[in-house]
Amino acid sequence: MKNRKNKSGSAGGIATFARILRYLKGNVVFLILSLILAAGTVALTLYLPVLIGETVDLAIGKGNVDLVGIIKILTRMAIVICVTAILQWVMSIINNRLTYSVVKNIRFEVFKKLQRLPISYSDAHPTGSIVSRVIADADKLGDGLLMGFTNFFIGVITIAGTLLFMLSINPWITLVVILVTPISLFVAAFIAKRTYSMFKLQSEINAQQTSLIDESISNANVVTAFGHEDELIEEFTEKNERLRKCSLKAIFFSSITNPSTRFVNSLVYAGVALSGALTVVATGGAEFSVGLLTCFLSYANQYTKPFNEISGVVAELQGAIASAAKIFEILDTPDEIPDAPDAFILDGENIDGTVELEDVYFSYVPEQKLIEGFNLKVKKGQRIAIVGPTGCGKTTLINLLMRFYDVNSGSIKVSGKDIREITRASLRDAYGMVLQDTWLKTDTIRNNITFGDTSITDEEMIAAAKATHAHSFIRRLPNGYDTVISESGTTLSQGQKQLLCITRAMLSNPHMLILDEATSSIDTRTEIKIQRAFAKMMEGRTSFIVAHRLSTIKDADVILVMKDGNVIEQGSHEELLAKNGFYTELYNSQFVNV
Repeated sequence: MKNRKNKSGSAGGIATFARILRYLKGNVVFLILSLILAAGTVALTLYLPVLIGETVDLAIGKGNVDLVGIIKILTRMAIVICVTAILQWVMSIINNRLTYSVVKNIRFEVFKKLQRLPISYSDAHPTGSIVSRVIADADKLGDGLLMGFTNFFIGVITIAGTLLFMLSINPWITLVVILVTPISLFVAAFIAKRTYSMFKLQSEINAQQTSLIDESISNANVVTAFGHEDELIEEFTEKNERLRKCSLKAIFFSSITNPSTRFVNSLVYAGVALSGALTVVATGGAEFSVGLLTCFLSYANQYTKPFNEISGVVAELQGAIASAAKIFEILDTPDEIPDAPDAFILDGENIDGTVELEDVYFSYVPEQKLIEGFNLKVKKGQRIAIVGPTGCGKTTLINLLMRFYDVNSGSIKVSGKDIREITRASLRDAYGMVLQDTWLKTDTIRNNITFGDTSITDEEMIAAAKATHAHSFIRRLPNGYDTVISESGTTLSQGQKQLLCITRAMLSNPHMLILDEATSSIDTRTEIKIQRAFAKMMEGRTSFIVAHRLSTIKDADVILVMKDGNVIEQGSHEELLAKNGFYTELYNSQFVNV
């Protein structure tokens, strides 16, 4: 069972590496140039032992030292060393370009992919885990590839080149080298197969740790308020310890490769030295001189050296491939079901504001039922309030209206058209949406509330901000509407952030509105003023309002009372109070002290 797992991991690693190489298609010229430079570097490096051997032969024997010849050879050696250094420098530049071009393309593909994935993917995966894959895993992939391109190319060419040179000098001594080499390869391959799964686990635990850090920083105020610091530290310590053990195990096994191959390589060197020395003695230096032995020993050393470097590259590549496998998991996730080629496009001319839900069934998980047999008809310009206890399906209904999720059965129609036959972009453009969870990007307030729409004038922007009562606090900021705020908006209160989101919705001038707890973080006095602004904005527009504070939805045309995914009561505020049912119970619970 264990062997099968190792084989599976090895096959998966090979498939992942082959997939990485496909990203080199646009850089074939640089790849070929890198190979040529690697070959040139190796050729010059292999030429040096020849010069060293000639120097040794010219320096042997008392009174036989040829100083003029030695100086000439040393001059050639200096030129060879300088040219080799220049070639290596140029090759490193090209390899950097190759590596980071691949990483850039992969990272860009992943980011594009995230825009195409359904909302269900981000709901099911921690934000920190996704960020870790796009940033940390991509960086690790880049580090592994850089070492691979730099050392692997040179290593392989060096091995081939030294073998050819040694064969040309003495085939029999070369045979000693060739016979011992498979042992080194076997050791490296044996360990590499077992390190891939360890590096993969290391990458997974690292993603979990990143996710925990992201959550703790994003919700630092909640952690502090509940005094959860010690528990969080304990959880982090547990993950940190798991990562330490996993990393040590992965590094330990991968590091065995280098000393193991060095031991084998030392045997090669000893074998060459012994057989070469015996050959020199046997021939009296006529056929195989001391200089040739020196040259041969140098080649033997150069031949074995790449095996040590390649073993290090293999360990680094194992981590890189494991990281790439996690990145490719995102790329292999099915996209959101695309719009049909003939999908209907909603625009100002064909939106009449009617919404109809017919026998809608939906659940996030098949075994946990949520919305069943839901029916609703909304006329143009009606204000529909949705109330009910937590978890009853209010936000789920909004997700279905926006088509963040598709219904399991039944249909939702807007302006008489099934929303599955409408392009998602035009459907979502038809709605103006303000959520309880505010979202602001790191940019100026101007760009946040206009969303970069240059067609919106300053007069329109300021008028909308005044209507939502945001203008007064914006004006007090250091640079007014050009003040840069961070994504978390830490310089603003939660209420102020929500006011900016409401202003943004007003400026989009939507055909329909969705307000999901849109004023939950705003004080009662400001809320009353904003409700007036909302009332004006909702005039003639179909609006869906999710609210916990029932006092804010008294004027709604229809109030839907939801419980366990079903509408159990509906009607106006007065009609529902007259029924003295569940709505009355909810309403009274907010005004009666128990």
